[in-house]
Amino acid sequence: MWTSLHCTRTLWKNYMLHFYLQIFPESASSHHTGRYNSDGYGKNQSRGSFPGLKKRGHGSRSWIKIDHNGNSKTLELDKATLMRHCSLPARDLRLLDPLFIYPSTILGREKAIVVSLEQIRCIITADEVILMNSLDGCVVQYKSELCKRLQRNKDQADDLPFEFRALELALELTCLSLDSQVKELQMEIYPVLDELTSSISTLNLERVRRFKGHLLALTQRVQKVRDEIEHLMDDDGDMAEMYLTEKKQAYSLSDQCIQTNVLGGSRVVSKSAPVSPVGSSSGAQRLQRAFSSIISSSKHGSLTGSSNNGENVEQLEMLLEAYFVFIDNTLSKLLSLKEYIDDTEDLINIKLANVQNQLIQFELLLTAATFVATIFAVVAGVFGMNFASTIFDYPSAFHWVLVITGIACGFLYFAFLIYLKHKRICPL
Repeated sequence: MWTSLHCTRTLWKNYMLHFYLQIFPESASSHHTGRYNSDGYGKNQSRGSFPGLKKRGHGSRSWIKIDHNGNSKTLELDKATLMRHCSLPARDLRLLDPLFIYPSTILGREKAIVVSLEQIRCIITADEVILMNSLDGCVVQYKSELCKRLQRNKDQADDLPFEFRALELALELTCLSLDSQVKELQMEIYPVLDELTSSISTLNLERVRRFKGHLLALTQRVQKVRDEIEHLMDDDGDMAEMYLTEKKQAYSLSDQCIQTNVLGGSRVVSKSAPVSPVGSSSGAQRLQRAFSSIISSSKHGSLTGSSNNGENVEQLEMLLEAYFVFIDNTLSKLLSLKEYIDDTEDLINIKLANVQNQLIQFELLLTAATFVATIFAVVAGVFGMNFASTIFDYPSAFHWVLVITGIACGFLYFAFLIYLKHKRICPL
């Protein structure tokens, strides 16, 4: 009974639904469409209900794409597209985010080099450079200079591959920018320090404090670039990973070998021949042997390539070493400037200590004079009291008391001076 009642309800619902679709086809289709879009698969509903809403972490940014011929164009790319195009993880793209401040970093990946050097933030592949668009002078100079060099050397043979030329320009502009900032700081801080040594004032001390903070920040930036280059030079594996052109050629060669082996194996079986289990198993074995031969050849190629890898690593190491020497020289300038500031501070402390010593010496002399004058005042005060004494019977007797007391105080003061000179407390 309960089953028959359930079947009756189901038939009645189907009948009413069929009747409703026949009478109101448009409203039913719109209701179905709205339900389809509300599930998140439609496009019109998601755009119409939430205009201007972007998924978190997938906002598009402006990038400049520069190919190997020196042609550039501006693109709007989101993070997901860059991750698929360059085969990069999200944490690497986070280094290029202008909203965050990260130290200078150079990362070698499978198909790209992630470069974050000061304001130059880009992704270098074997065929193109994807540069973050910005109005900064270093970014504009990097774009124009890279396009100019690529167009000038388009028909000329160059020993460096594309990715190394792009990396070299990024290192060059970064090192030159930091060196120019160091020179500007030197031109500004040396006159201030010289003025401070001649006249110690609050204004000059405040200016030196501000310049010293700028010096420390600039030293940290230069030190990070130097450490990053040194880290790459010390690790041959990271340098070999950055040779993108060679890896691309190896990948294309392996793909051609795979296609050749697969096509060669498929020519054995005729299209009109019936497919038998034996033939299929033999074809699978043939395909397996082809893949094994390709893998063995790739391993052999990697072994032979490792012997040539030293030359490639040496080529990149020479490139990095040149800019390491340059940035190390810039760091030496900053360290010498810091030493000059420290020497100036030591000189100022010595001058202040000398002034303090002079004040202490004057205080000692003044204290001795006060002590002697106090003795003279005590004697004069005692004889100025109203007490009976025979000395007051002689009018000139009090004058002799004052003269003898003054001479005694003078001898006492000179005794203090001789003692201070003997102890070298107060040079006279």
